[in-house]
Amino acid sequence: MFETANKIRQEDLNKLANDLIFEQFANETILITGATGLIGSEIVFACLCANRIKGLNIKVVALVRNEMKAKMIFNNVLDNPNFELLVHDVQNAFNFSRKIDYVIHLASYTSSIDFVKKPVETILTSIIGTKSLLDFSIKNSVKGFLYLSSLEVYGLMNSKAPVSENEIGCIDSLSCRSSYSLSKKMAENLCIAYGSEFNLNVKIARLCQTFGAGITKADNRLFAQLVKSAVLKNDIILHTEGKTVRNYCYITDAVSAILTILKYGLINEAYNVANNKTAISVKKMAEYVAKENNLLLKYDIDDKERGYNPTINICLDTTKLNNLGWSAKVDLVEMFKRTILFMNEENIKYE
Repeated sequence: MFETANKIRQEDLNKLANDLIFEQFANETILITGATGLIGSEIVFACLCANRIKGLNIKVVALVRNEMKAKMIFNNVLDNPNFELLVHDVQNAFNFSRKIDYVIHLASYTSSIDFVKKPVETILTSIIGTKSLLDFSIKNSVKGFLYLSSLEVYGLMNSKAPVSENEIGCIDSLSCRSSYSLSKKMAENLCIAYGSEFNLNVKIARLCQTFGAGITKADNRLFAQLVKSAVLKNDIILHTEGKTVRNYCYITDAVSAILTILKYGLINEAYNVANNKTAISVKKMAEYVAKENNLLLKYDIDDKERGYNPTINICLDTTKLNNLGWSAKVDLVEMFKRTILFMNEENIKYE
């Protein structure tokens, strides 16, 4: 049986599974937190797909909070002997008898509105959840621990040059919106502290905005809103002038990068993950999707709190990651094409 019921996403998985990085995890067990998210679920499916195609015997333990949601997402693989569902809140310490070789820690709040409506939950999930997983990793002598961070740790930037891992921007500690960026930054430092004090093999992946086949109707980030508009043939409405510039990454490229960093990255190091050829402003990206799908682009700028980040100009420099042998393969045009095809096939109805 295939890993998913969606043709477009399965095509992506079949192609991704041929990446040589999966062979480096043959006969190993990987614990993935935040497994019901886009990136977490893609890693789960990709490992199981690589098993089916290559016979690698990678075992995947998917740690989730919502069992019902997880069973819906992983319906096709629930009976797979290499897949195990673990229902647990990462903020709580836990004991797990299965030997774990690698931990990929993805659990986090990701919705901008939550950063201002649930700032306490955002911070505690990041800090306490990361500590819980780090303690588990030390106790179980894992071979490697990867923490999924974000470009938001760089703070407010207006840089015309690509931003490397050693650069620092400004983050307002008195803003509720900073609950995400500051807690990510602190969690990074906590990982580095564990790596330094306890010799834990810690790596950090700083992702730009990532999307592709697999996004859900609950995702309200810009790219998801643009895809929804294209699928439903609704006019695109921007609530800002769209001046923010950043680069993006397709989901399959992100998964390949995460596994590459986990296996080949240096201990206590951070790596930017992005497609350097996708730098674009919010306005131009909205204009592109509108033009390609015969939609109108409208502006409705008001003072309503939507959790948007202040206007920035930041494109991540991936030279450090490229030096590990990784390169992005999917450009922005293909990103939107495949994501829209995925959504059309899903036939999801949005309110």
